[in-house]
Amino acid sequence: MALWHWWRNQVQRTSPSTNQRDLTYPEDKREITKEAIQQELQDADDVIYKEFTLHGEPVTMVYVKTMVEEALLQEHVLEPLQAKKYDDPRHALPLAGELKNDELPKLLKNLLSGFSILMFPDRHLIIQINTNKIPQRSISRTETESTVLGPQDGLVESLSSNHSLIRRRIISTHLKIKTFLLGTEARVSVSILYMQNIANSENVERLIQRVRNVEFAGFVSLMELKQMIEDKPYSPFPQFAVTSRPDTAVKALLDGRVLVMMDGSPEAAIAPSSFLEMFTSPEDFYNHWSTATLLRFIRMMGMFVTILLTATYVSVLTYHPEMLPPALLTILSESRSKVPFPPLIEVLIIELVIEILREAGVRMPTKIGQTIGIVGGIVIGTASVEAGLASNILIVVVSVSALLSFLPPNFLMSNAIRFVRYGMILMAGWLGIFGQMLALAFLFAHLLSLTSLGTPFLAPVILRQWTDITDSVIRAPINYMLKRKGMTRTKNPSVRPTDEE
Repeated sequence: MALWHWWRNQVQRTSPSTNQRDLTYPEDKREITKEAIQQELQDADDVIYKEFTLHGEPVTMVYVKTMVEEALLQEHVLEPLQAKKYDDPRHALPLAGELKNDELPKLLKNLLSGFSILMFPDRHLIIQINTNKIPQRSISRTETESTVLGPQDGLVESLSSNHSLIRRRIISTHLKIKTFLLGTEARVSVSILYMQNIANSENVERLIQRVRNVEFAGFVSLMELKQMIEDKPYSPFPQFAVTSRPDTAVKALLDGRVLVMMDGSPEAAIAPSSFLEMFTSPEDFYNHWSTATLLRFIRMMGMFVTILLTATYVSVLTYHPEMLPPALLTILSESRSKVPFPPLIEVLIIELVIEILREAGVRMPTKIGQTIGIVGGIVIGTASVEAGLASNILIVVVSVSALLSFLPPNFLMSNAIRFVRYGMILMAGWLGIFGQMLALAFLFAHLLSLTSLGTPFLAPVILRQWTDITDSVIRAPINYMLKRKGMTRTKNPSVRPTDEE
């Protein structure tokens, strides 16, 4: 027990970070000179230094050619400066910004982000202008949350493009975007988005504080940061929802949630989130309410079936054969007559084969992956039954469980359910139905202990207000959704006036 508390404290411990002192660029002040820039960027062959004369005045220009469009540099910087004589170069470049002589860290950060630097030593003037031209993926539909109805655009790896997708849908002065820099080595921009008039201030401040306390060498994806700011990072269940759809992100903002986005990552993390929301799809609000409710029931029932079906097969054949009707028991006995393994080993072998096929299909190119999944499943399943390594009924049971594990629209929740299924199978092989019930009780106790940004993870299963039931397993008609969810503790709980006709 002491070891458990020690490990938990190590996971949750946060230490003072340089990012907490300043989330934009380091605070140290160093003088800007060409020699200082060369010393900091030595062995960087893509940094270009050019010295020339403009109207009889020496000028030093520095830029990173891999981050700058040189045609843009020529058109918007050099040509305006060469066109006519100026009293102040800032008049020829109205969009340029001025740097103080002791802001070398800020200069380096902007230089590596695609800015071009112009130094006028006679004037003691240093200006910067954005000439960034980074290749980026065009906005297209997302592959992980595809829908038939509704918008088809998806988030991309460019943080500014993602901001524009959100701004295009929420034209409001209340939408706030706070951008920080994280990473001690590879610094990356992270944004926190929220509606000032709707989002709970405590949720916003808590999330900002968690981001401030993160100290890491560098982030490649938002998913790394999400694992470091969740309430219980050791849990297999995701406590923040993740979406690649702008419409889902906008709906979360209008419900009082807080978003986290990262440059270079085509996802947005939504906090706080609940367990039931992991089983909802954006298409639920584009379908008729009756259809959406039916689909939600199917997803929820599918979760329980996928974690209990193969485990029940093991426990019934190992400890409780009397629970089966005689006709079904006869069929099972005949199908297992040639199988040399006990039910537990038989199930684990087939489950692992299914996992291997799934992973092989994901890592392969799309067309090859589909072929491996279909052909591999048919060939291996048929061969296993004919060789007597597994019963034909087990092949059906495992296949149904594998299909049902894909029902949750949230990919991270699907992975968590797969993990829980193995725990259920092991407990069923050890203690039978009693072991399954112990594992199920532990699962519910664990879910009850989880929180998302301080909010109970099982809300709105455990209602904070009665109107939460209108958007839970039941998706009520839109006209009945008059209140925002109680879990957000929003400043403005009403979606629209309650006396509206």
